[in-house]
Amino acid sequence: MKQYSLFADGPEQKEEKGNAAKKTSFLSLGRLSELSFDIESTGSGPLSDTIVGIALCREKGKSFYVPVRHNNARNVDGALSILKIPLEDPAIPKIGHNLKFDILMLRGEGISVKGKLYDTMLAAYLLNPNKANHSLEDTGIEYLNHRKRPFSETLGKRGSFADVPLDEATPYAAEDAALAMELKEILFEKLDSEGLGGLYFSLEMPLIYILADMEQAGVPVDIERLGELSKELERELGIIESGIYGISGETFNINSPKQLAQVLFEKIGLKPTKKTKTGYSTSVDVLEELANQHELPRQILNYRTFHKLKTTYVDALPRLVNKRTGRIHTSFNQTITATGRLSSSEPNLQNIPVRGDWGRKIREVFIAGKDCAIVSADYSQVELRILAHMSRDRGLIDAFIHDADIHTNTAAQLFGVANESVTPDMRRVAKTVNFGVIYGISPFGLSEALGISPKEAGVFIEQYFAKYGGVRDYMEETIGKARADGYVTTLLGRKRPLPDINSSNNNIRQQAERFAINTPIQGTSADLIKKAMIAVCANLDRNGLKTRMILQIHDELVFESPKTEIDTVVPLIKDGMENALQLSVPLKVDIGWGENWAKAH
Repeated sequence: MKQYSLFADGPEQKEEKGNAAKKTSFLSLGRLSELSFDIESTGSGPLSDTIVGIALCREKGKSFYVPVRHNNARNVDGALSILKIPLEDPAIPKIGHNLKFDILMLRGEGISVKGKLYDTMLAAYLLNPNKANHSLEDTGIEYLNHRKRPFSETLGKRGSFADVPLDEATPYAAEDAALAMELKEILFEKLDSEGLGGLYFSLEMPLIYILADMEQAGVPVDIERLGELSKELERELGIIESGIYGISGETFNINSPKQLAQVLFEKIGLKPTKKTKTGYSTSVDVLEELANQHELPRQILNYRTFHKLKTTYVDALPRLVNKRTGRIHTSFNQTITATGRLSSSEPNLQNIPVRGDWGRKIREVFIAGKDCAIVSADYSQVELRILAHMSRDRGLIDAFIHDADIHTNTAAQLFGVANESVTPDMRRVAKTVNFGVIYGISPFGLSEALGISPKEAGVFIEQYFAKYGGVRDYMEETIGKARADGYVTTLLGRKRPLPDINSSNNNIRQQAERFAINTPIQGTSADLIKKAMIAVCANLDRNGLKTRMILQIHDELVFESPKTEIDTVVPLIKDGMENALQLSVPLKVDIGWGENWAKAH
């Protein structure tokens, strides 16, 4: 793994002869059985930064580095156009660590990577989804006992990798390609032995290309409307702020936990419930508990809600607009959550408020391009439907088969009334119970969510299981199997290890039990929407349509569609999503369209 070569003009080479030799060598890459590669760039933004060089590995332990845009160094002219041949060859499997980034960087150069993808970051994630870090550095240590030089050491105080001298850049970059090649052999053998190879190649690998397409497409935002919302929030925050100062009788920095704690616990005299290293906690859960006792914590919570909307979304979104495309290009992450769900960053769209007036206002700023509409397709109660299938509970299955209102059915059981006598408040309680059960909620947890006593909450849970006995049996069987196996699986075979399932510590063990109950359900939901994404995109391509999938948020897929294609794509999307997985209950998708994301709901 230490035979690294620099592929640049040496001082003793004649320019013409050197370039001819290189071209011959590059073109021979087209006859390879596989190719490991790694992109070095000016930064971490694939749609805003540029390629500095490419590391290539043709066989285990032998790799070289091709400088493309290093400063104050001799680069290889025409390297990218020559490398285009093997990189676009679908017959050559590609190996790398976080290949989506490399694919997007190369698209910026007019190179469309094709072929089977062996992404060692994704493989490491599937083998241990509980682990927080799947970097090449960490994965190399874990599986090869090899510690590579950190990027920060190589970069030093230089502004960009383009400024790193070639004698330092070459061993660093070439090692990345060599490591990925060596890790591929180990990790993909482990995937097969763990029964995860099929999941990788049928689900996660095709998704790399789809997510790259989505990130590249981006979504337009209404900058002018964001400016209006910022002013509106500023006014709202000013009103709340004045109210807070009026209640407390003094002005203070509301965003300072220390000053807020002094007002709440010393001046107002509320009883602190949690302590941190720096003093009494003023976290959300503490404030929610105190809100039942005094108006001030209620207003602080209100202030924080509006402050987060302003800083995290309304004021931040304009800064994230790509100057070249005029769109926001969020980054979708496949290797973050333990259950298999996708996450997103810059911006994190998963946390955009769903309900309420401000949830609607923020969704309004995500707009369609010229002559297009936003199409939103959202699975209805998908986790409850998966629970019905996995638990085989007859009551749940019948309710979904007959398209009954599951929350009304549950409310009737909890409150001992006929379905037609269920009130909106009763249904709200039942909805909380229905979804709480999926997460293994305790009587205490339910009491906190509903603002009732743990005893009352316990009665609700017992009433729930009296109606849906199959769910209780499923939960007990799942926990028992997890104790025996040490892991749980989704319907498609995704695994989540549960090392604490047999812990002697009650709190730790109970958390693992909650994971055991929830992961098969939430993980199957994640697998389902990934299958749907693959199926829908294949249908769009097959029909030669211009509609593009641009966002995936929880159980929802968002598309940008030419208005002339709406009548064609709506049934196509709905069919692809509702038939992505065959369950004992029907999958239901709510679909709509409009000039912005809010109007598509």
